[in-house]
Amino acid sequence: MRKFNVTVNGKSYVVDVEEVSDGASVTPVVTTVAQSAPAAKPVAGEGTPVKAPMPGLILGLAHKDGDAVKKNDKIIVLEAMKMENDINAPADGVITYVVKKGDNVETGAVLAYIK
Repeated sequence: MRKFNVTVNGKSYVVDVEEVSDGASVTPVVTTVAQSAPAAKPVAGEGTPVKAPMPGLILGLAHKDGDAVKKNDKIIVLEAMKMENDINAPADGVITYVVKKGDNVETGAVLAYIK
């Protein structure tokens, strides 16, 4: 039995997979699916949301959660169409990220909040 973390439509699941052999081949069989507990994320209204201007891949976070940032500071690097795009803070405040490095995001997705 092997465990895998699988993300489908932005929801994370823990999947147990059992290998079953019929002699000639090995067939994986999903035996358990449980939704993972979502990470604690800020809710709407907890500061100024920073939204993705385009779909892409989060390449990096320029600060740590709880860091103070100034308006126009680079806070996220987003790869879109093989180009790196800096996402800047829209206001002064303390940043709380909603995404992590390696996440794929859609246009308009909240990436962080600045409070």
